[in-house]
Amino acid sequence: MQLLRAPGLASSPYLQTGPVALTAVLTFGALSTVAEPGSERWVELGLLLALIVGAVRVGIGLTRAGVVAYLLSRPMLMGFVPAAAVFIAASQIPTAVGASPPGGSVLSQAEWTVTHVGEWSSAAVAIAVLTAVAMVGGRRLHPLVPGVLVAVAGATVWSALSGYAGARVGEIDVGVPPVSLGLPWGDALSLLVPGAIIAVVGFAEPASIARNFAAKDRIPWSADREFLSQGAANVAAGLTGGFPIGGSFSRSALNRQAGARTPWSGAITGLAVLALLPVVSLLSDLPSAVLAAIVISAVVPMVRIAPVAELWRHSRPAALIAVGTFAATLAFAPRIERGVLVGVGLSIAVHLWRELRVDHDSWEADGVLHIRPKRVLWFGAAEILEDIVLSELSKHADAHGLCLHLDKVGRLDITAALTLRSAVEEARRAGMDVQLTGIQERDRRLVDGVVRGTMSE
Repeated sequence: MQLLRAPGLASSPYLQTGPVALTAVLTFGALSTVAEPGSERWVELGLLLALIVGAVRVGIGLTRAGVVAYLLSRPMLMGFVPAAAVFIAASQIPTAVGASPPGGSVLSQAEWTVTHVGEWSSAAVAIAVLTAVAMVGGRRLHPLVPGVLVAVAGATVWSALSGYAGARVGEIDVGVPPVSLGLPWGDALSLLVPGAIIAVVGFAEPASIARNFAAKDRIPWSADREFLSQGAANVAAGLTGGFPIGGSFSRSALNRQAGARTPWSGAITGLAVLALLPVVSLLSDLPSAVLAAIVISAVVPMVRIAPVAELWRHSRPAALIAVGTFAATLAFAPRIERGVLVGVGLSIAVHLWRELRVDHDSWEADGVLHIRPKRVLWFGAAEILEDIVLSELSKHADAHGLCLHLDKVGRLDITAALTLRSAVEEARRAGMDVQLTGIQERDRRLVDGVVRGTMSE
């Protein structure tokens, strides 16, 4: 039975929107090279980036271009997501162990921390380990067990009572930020590319879980509506002091398992957060190691190597896309959005390499040369088709007829049809009888008009 859904922009009744790891690290990468993390300019650029992400998503939704989310190849995502997760985890390692590495990139600081165990704080390490145990153990007991809440509450109380000397969250402003348009609009152009990447990449992964839930419940799901709702949420975030946000895997799954049936569950969650704002200041004593451990525990499951190994067994080119994207993402860190561009470029290159190949079968029977081309015949592969026909004709010089079988052709465009006509004309000038067979219904009009029209002259 189809579920009742509340009216609104969203398409999925389960997808929970808010801060998510992948979008956060993309935001960090986009901003860290143009402003000092934590500075006033950093915050202002973060708000502007959220507005750009929102505008791009709204534009995609309004123009019904939601299919763009499906253009990111799986191999590319298999390489990018683990690399982004490695970068996220690396950024949290010093905080998790209470170390203070010298300046440098995120990866170099993580490397320094790992190789200087003597600089670790035993208290911070213990807190981080216990937090990870609470999170993992809570999930194994039952998905609804609030392991994070237990870890945060326990660590905060312990820190306040023991006088923990390590890094803490510190004072928290519990006020609601005002709506503001006083942003550095002059920097909008420089943030357009990373904003567009965040808008699409940050949407692709949570969209998959929404589609999965929709399939299980047999309800419709619209990428266009979801783009529109996610865009509106980002616009609201940018206007009210928030950074780019997206749909969450874990919160969406938990939301569905808890019994949610309409998008009102997200609204109720938001109201609950607002109601708890007055007591958020109690978290000022929370050790920073707890937050670092929470982030690391959340992203470690994203580092999955097995799917890439499986790709290698089934498709070496696809595996190279994944490995190349992984390497490029870490090489360009913190500008990890460039890894997405590399991955897209590799995906297109592999696709073109495959499409530029035209396989074929050929045989001679009773003096007739039979040629059966395979794959898509488009303008990029048209000359290859002509070379195949001419090559086979030269190998079978005694054949008095030519039969072209088109039943294995995936698609035929006008350039390939014109090339096919040229090959037919060459064979006819050589005195051969030419036949076309196995024409796909979708290509019949093009073949009849372009190729057979010449044959009947």
